[in-house]
Amino acid sequence: MLEVPPARSRPVRFKGEAYIRVGSYKKKLHDFPDKERKLWSAGHLQADLTSRPVDGARLDDLDPTERARLRQFIEANNGDAALLQLADDELDGALGLTVRREEHRVPTLTGLLLIGREARLRELVPTHEVAFQVLDGEDVRTNEFRRTPLVRLVEWLETSFTAINVEEEVQVGLFRVPVPLVDRRAFREGVLNALVHRDYAQTGAVHVRFDAESLVISSPGGFVHGVTLANLLTTEPRPRNPSLADAMKRIGLVERTGRGVDLIYRGLLRYGRARPDYSRSSADGVVLRIATSPADLAFLKLVVGEERSPRGALPLDSLLALAVLRERRHVTTAEIASAVQKDEGAAKSTLEALVERGFVQPRGTGRGRTYTLSASLYASEGKRAAFTLQTGFDGSQQELLVVNFARQHGRVKRADVVELCRVNEDQATRLLTRLVRSKQLRAEGEKRGRVYFPMTEAP
Repeated sequence: MLEVPPARSRPVRFKGEAYIRVGSYKKKLHDFPDKERKLWSAGHLQADLTSRPVDGARLDDLDPTERARLRQFIEANNGDAALLQLADDELDGALGLTVRREEHRVPTLTGLLLIGREARLRELVPTHEVAFQVLDGEDVRTNEFRRTPLVRLVEWLETSFTAINVEEEVQVGLFRVPVPLVDRRAFREGVLNALVHRDYAQTGAVHVRFDAESLVISSPGGFVHGVTLANLLTTEPRPRNPSLADAMKRIGLVERTGRGVDLIYRGLLRYGRARPDYSRSSADGVVLRIATSPADLAFLKLVVGEERSPRGALPLDSLLALAVLRERRHVTTAEIASAVQKDEGAAKSTLEALVERGFVQPRGTGRGRTYTLSASLYASEGKRAAFTLQTGFDGSQQELLVVNFARQHGRVKRADVVELCRVNEDQATRLLTRLVRSKQLRAEGEKRGRVYFPMTEAP
């Protein structure tokens, strides 16, 4: 019996045959070409393609004009200043744009992607392509495809998008704060994530599509091994293309901590917009959808006020918790833990910090403790009535509501109390029991079929 270990870089050869295994899959490599292609495009099976020399590439395939552009970009974007002191061949080596093969240096995939001549890039890296599309209903206003080196490509995308990214301003104290349809940093990080982490062994273009409702950025290749929707915010950075990612960081194009996804989330939540949506992603591609719904200007003012206060900007976990609270009436610690992708202890700390800031207020104790947005937050947004509806009523108000409901409708059930008072079934049962004991209601029936009548009415 031949035991093949889980694949990490290349197939195992035995008696002239190549084998690869993932889980229980153990077949000859050439027996299932479609499946093998997908397995090899998976991040945990694929070596770093961007660090490898490209077959047929020569040093003169690197464009001096693009290298000069790269140097200018490093200087303008606070890249690694030490790179500017290097000669061209030293710069190429330091960034992994070339590697030594025997006695000569040859371009890597990273080198061609960053400073390759466009014609040769098109020929040698046919999978590299970006589409920028602007839709107006069913009409296509813009539909451009380009295969230029990455720095020039990103500059073109940012210029094209800025022209259509409508912006307004809101007055916050003495300052005017811009409010774009899409946060500029969120757009840049979304595009860069698609370009840096796409699978260059897989055909298909990176698409940047903008319409009246959203910006959608899609790229070939699913999440790399170990990254899922459930840990996207907390997993350690896992680039599919480490060589390219490192070069992009050093030139100042990519977020240095590798946490660009945090900037995408913050760029939406800061304006009171919905969280970024990755739910359409699959094993074949990552899809990011950014809603372009109107910003909540009152909420933005609160966030900007915190940013300029001694307490400083709200952490991302706090913005996530507030987003969930704005979507729902009440939240538990467990619900916030799921949203921030951390344990309940971390979620509780986030909620209690928001309580201290006056944004959130707790209700109840122990395991039944829930949280709502605070009265002061609603008041600052001019929604005092909404706060009352959100938080519900105190005990005496609940009793009055239930008795009045029973009188108006002749009877009341536990389900009515749950809906009317926005409580759970156990709380509704206790409330009805109190009303029976105080002789305001009379109960008929047993268990789930029990009905309550006002004392002045016959059943």
